[in-house]
Amino acid sequence: MHRRSALGGAITALATAAAGVLVAAAVSTAPAVAAPAGTGTGYLHTNGNRIVDSTGATVRITGINWFGMETDNKTFHGLWSTNPWRGQIDKMASLGYNTLRVPYSNDALKPGATASGINDFVNPDLVGLSPLQILDKVIGYAGGKGMRVILDRHRPTSAGQSPLWYTPTVSEATWINDWKMLAQRYAGNTTVIGADLHNEPHAEGTNPAATGACWGCGDPARDWRLAAERAGNAILSVQPNWLIFVEGVSCPSGGLSNVWDNDPSNDEDCGWWGGNLTKAKDFPVRLDVPNRLVYSPHEYATSVFEQNWFKSPDFPDNLPGIWDKYWGYLHKQNIAPIMMGEFGSTLADPRDRVWLEKLMAYTGTGLDGMSFTYWSWNPNSGDTGGIALDDWTSINTTKQAILQPYLIPPVGGGGGPTPTATPTSTPSPTGGCTAAYRQVNAWQGGFQGELTVTNTGTATVNPWQVTWSWPTGVSLASGWNATVTQSGTTVTAAAPTWAGALAPGASVTVGFTANGSSAAPGTVKLNGAAC
Repeated sequence: MHRRSALGGAITALATAAAGVLVAAAVSTAPAVAAPAGTGTGYLHTNGNRIVDSTGATVRITGINWFGMETDNKTFHGLWSTNPWRGQIDKMASLGYNTLRVPYSNDALKPGATASGINDFVNPDLVGLSPLQILDKVIGYAGGKGMRVILDRHRPTSAGQSPLWYTPTVSEATWINDWKMLAQRYAGNTTVIGADLHNEPHAEGTNPAATGACWGCGDPARDWRLAAERAGNAILSVQPNWLIFVEGVSCPSGGLSNVWDNDPSNDEDCGWWGGNLTKAKDFPVRLDVPNRLVYSPHEYATSVFEQNWFKSPDFPDNLPGIWDKYWGYLHKQNIAPIMMGEFGSTLADPRDRVWLEKLMAYTGTGLDGMSFTYWSWNPNSGDTGGIALDDWTSINTTKQAILQPYLIPPVGGGGGPTPTATPTSTPSPTGGCTAAYRQVNAWQGGFQGELTVTNTGTATVNPWQVTWSWPTGVSLASGWNATVTQSGTTVTAAAPTWAGALAPGASVTVGFTANGSSAAPGTVKLNGAAC
């Protein structure tokens, strides 16, 4: 993100203007998802169009981008806010995002690089740390919550993106050596699962004298497919367990269209920066270690650029065919997994909401759906806004409601350290509890709800556990803010390791999607005490 072009257009996207508060609204159509399975065990690899864990179980990445390390701050944005860095990760995990995609620039990796924009009162443990040391802490804490991390080489320098993977000041050798350094730094830490090699390679110059990133043209200086092989194999030579995420280009020729140059390649299929994988079937990325390749397109709405297909008379019915053509065919033909690395919108244009709903439905439901990382957590992405609002604490509920049914929350621990649990006891909440239910959304064959339980007793419940009953025929699809399971007609929401205690007067909200006719939870109990 930050700067992109489409069909010859260019957009400067990094801005400090924050997204406005959007009012929550029901989603018109949103299918339920399969029961959550977290992010799996051990390192991940691929099997056809699926990402699987070390046991062979299917894993779906449903993550979010938290940017800043690629900018002049050289670390995560929002560390200047009143919400501590751990609190922001807590919120992401509780909403159901199981993976962090972390953009960086090579500037942030240099010896002596300094992180800025940190509120030292709120985040005193980050003061004086280098960008890499802050990244270490974020990876460690996210891993303890069962989340995974994908590293994204977003820019060669903090000054801006580049059409090629190298520039006059940042060589290909620097690009590859920095990747090898990161692979070695996090070797053995299964939280960090892979490398998104270079963000949004794209066309530059006009044909036939193109100077930008091509796909399959055979020129080692411009062919992104060949460069991805060189970098991917170099990384795998020191860390064979990582996934290698390869984005597309914008125009396969590497040149921008110019209707006045009489070049027949003007009619080629161009699209979003990084979003065009039309040539990947004919010219696949070849890696020395099998089952490590994931293709990672980007996809945006009108708030980023007014593509021709948004103005088509058959919009939005034309969208699935467009996605099939650019990248979806790789998944549908079982060639390789898709992990949509960026997609987002302000939703200011009514078409954008339709686009987002269509796109999420296109990715599919449950664990067999395509993986994704939403752009972005940050509210200060100028042409998309974020899931977080200006205070880096409140949530854009309109966007979240559309994404929620497709999120597979993190469960258990990843590869990082698990926060130390306080000594546990399980008293019943003397004095009882109260329960309040809100149906968030409903669709044919399913619904989404939130159950808020308050400890009205005089003792802390640690760890807490909420149970409720559903009528026969209603089954759990997914849950968040707790480990949610179902046995028969009884549903159990067990406290996560990072939020096990429920103090007197405190509340917990358990979110879920379910299959069947809409039904409010019945016989709600907190650690066996009826509410």
